[in-house]
Amino acid sequence: MHLEDGHIPAEYTRYIGRKLAILTILALLLIGALLVAISLGAAHVSIPDVVKSLLGMSVSKRTDIIIWQIRLPQALTAMVAGSGLAIAGAVMQSILRNPLGSPFTLGISHAAAFGAAFSVMLLGSGVMGSSQAGSISITNPYLTTGAAFICSLLATGMIIAVSRLRGATPETMILTGVALGALFTAGTMFLQFFADDVQLAAMVFWTFGDTARASWNELGILTGVTTLASLYFMANVWNYNAIDAGDETARGLGVRVDSMRIAGMLVTSLVTAVIIAYLGIIGFVGLVVPHMVRRILGGDHRFLLPATILLGALLLLVSDTVARLILAPHILPVSVLTAFMGAPLFMYLIIRGYKK
Repeated sequence: MHLEDGHIPAEYTRYIGRKLAILTILALLLIGALLVAISLGAAHVSIPDVVKSLLGMSVSKRTDIIIWQIRLPQALTAMVAGSGLAIAGAVMQSILRNPLGSPFTLGISHAAAFGAAFSVMLLGSGVMGSSQAGSISITNPYLTTGAAFICSLLATGMIIAVSRLRGATPETMILTGVALGALFTAGTMFLQFFADDVQLAAMVFWTFGDTARASWNELGILTGVTTLASLYFMANVWNYNAIDAGDETARGLGVRVDSMRIAGMLVTSLVTAVIIAYLGIIGFVGLVVPHMVRRILGGDHRFLLPATILLGALLLLVSDTVARLILAPHILPVSVLTAFMGAPLFMYLIIRGYKK
């Protein structure tokens, strides 16, 4: 009704402009963090040399090896894993309408870890070693990921069942996730009990999320799965916006809520299973990042999901870089650092929820 004077289009343009500006800033920060992450380490490489090497202008054989064989794969793995876990958490929080939802808090990460450990220990899909750098090597990624995915589906099915119970509260669902996490952790401990010394040491080390164990091949699989899942989520942003308004409202708008919820949980479980199978458990990224983005951009999934992808990649990349340097020459697994950051926010969200 105000199209003639341009009032509504101008406001909408400013609204979109602010969102796009924030997305642009996040993208630029991510590029800068990537260059810094590659440059820092035991052997310092200047950022201009990093840029030259990435552009194909060889600096020196030693520098190129450091960048292309060691630091770049690890940095890109951190970005992809952070993006995958973050967008999985954002979608779970939306379709379950639960602010505490994430692969870690709902026990899905622990279920996937049990499946991967079961595959490696009993199905022979991995090779155990005694060195810290190569404590586990996945020789059959499809079998390992399949086992992790099946176990994560079991946890997902129980979460969906609880979410469909009449009157199920967010607290009830989180308690279900805690119970599932404890159950699958107990299963992993059961496997560890029958492992020999080398296998036990390798399995314990593997449970710590570590981006350094992924090579270019693993990075390709992680990137492919995360990209396809992200495209699926982005194609359903309007459906997620409708679900946020309530199931009845969403159904009135033509959204098949039950199908959307099941499909979303299946895809988030697949992303989580692939990341866990290769990198181990990395907690709280899927919980922390969506809440940070909602504070900045609001709940519109058209912008929430892209920003979650960028901020998830940025957060885990920065965390991984700090973990590599904070106790140098010793390398701290990035999952330890994310747990230190995520646990206080998790407790804050629970306390705030009970106050409501």
